[in-house]
Amino acid sequence: MNPHLSKLQPYPFEKLARLKLGAQPPAGKPHIALSIGEPQHPTPKLITDALIAHLSGLGNYPATKGIAPLRQAISDWLSARFRLPAGAVDADAHVIPVNGTREALFSFAQCVIDPAPKPVVAMPNPFYQIYEGAALLAGAEPYFLNTTAETDFLPDFDAVPDAVWARCQLLYICSPGNPTGAVMDEATQRKLIGLAERFDFIIAADECYSELYADEAHPPQGLLQTACAMGNTEFKRCVVFHSLSKRSNAPGLRSGFVAGDAAILEKYLLYRTYHGCALSLPVQQASLAAWRDEAHVVENRAIYRAKFAAVVDILGPVLDVEIPPAGFYLWPRVPVENGEVFTRDLFAQQNVTVLPGGYLSREAHGVNPGLNHVRMALVAPLAECVEAAGRIREFVAGL
Repeated sequence: MNPHLSKLQPYPFEKLARLKLGAQPPAGKPHIALSIGEPQHPTPKLITDALIAHLSGLGNYPATKGIAPLRQAISDWLSARFRLPAGAVDADAHVIPVNGTREALFSFAQCVIDPAPKPVVAMPNPFYQIYEGAALLAGAEPYFLNTTAETDFLPDFDAVPDAVWARCQLLYICSPGNPTGAVMDEATQRKLIGLAERFDFIIAADECYSELYADEAHPPQGLLQTACAMGNTEFKRCVVFHSLSKRSNAPGLRSGFVAGDAAILEKYLLYRTYHGCALSLPVQQASLAAWRDEAHVVENRAIYRAKFAAVVDILGPVLDVEIPPAGFYLWPRVPVENGEVFTRDLFAQQNVTVLPGGYLSREAHGVNPGLNHVRMALVAPLAECVEAAGRIREFVAGL
């Protein structure tokens, strides 16, 4: 067996299930789950219609690189969304469709990490657990970049010693952030690209929440957008990851893409060819329809805004909580010992499940930045989110 498997921690939802064992929530209160970031808004009809219309494609092996029309639709979307010059994104060289960002974020590290020189993979803390698992199984050492209220929930990259950057082969960034919703600005991204050039590492930008934002006039900055503005028109050392799961309420479609540095993606495509993870043709056609339509995405953002406004209005008087710039999570600080205690007692008393922040973070540099937080995913319908918020307020008031 791979010896690195022993380094993996139980996944957050496995820990959560153990935490809730033995609890008997009130029978008269239906369960409301705010724990998992699984969108529950209806999948747009244009996606399901395209999927059904192309079911005959199940009779064909798909190419790992994906069909040309899908790659072109992705290229067109990137150019429009991130205001890139026409032709900046070559659909043939700069884009690969993938089975959602989770699969790609993991497999990417297995492809690009050279384990021989004791490499470092840097990542935000708290973080999407795939980053850590991908680093460990690639034979690398995770280096955690704490994100706290004092740093506006963004990593303090200036605090990283040059000796760490010198060992770094891969940097995961997540903007908008999971779980905080923090958005990285262009100046910070410029700094990171400069560091990548100086120390020769790759930036893997997880941008799967980029289409869920509070201000319609100010969408989050993208890494390729910044690279292009710097004159890095070949996107050297920059690779972005996007998904239809959150943007288009299609988590079960398992569809996304990676885009960026053509030289890196050429090697990654070779890896994926052997990995055997091509998207089926019906999924590719449904994905093409999704990337070509923005109306359903605008509607999706409006629904999340309404939920944020309603829930924070209820919770604001009793919890330290604010509407984030982007994403669909709340990241409140809890008024008890830690997020684990809060989660267990909330479930037992109110039959509402949230996720302890400490399950998404590690102790690093003397602190665990998630320990005194919980993550609330506002993915349920508005009425359920409002009901959950009322129960949480009642719970906190009784502490």
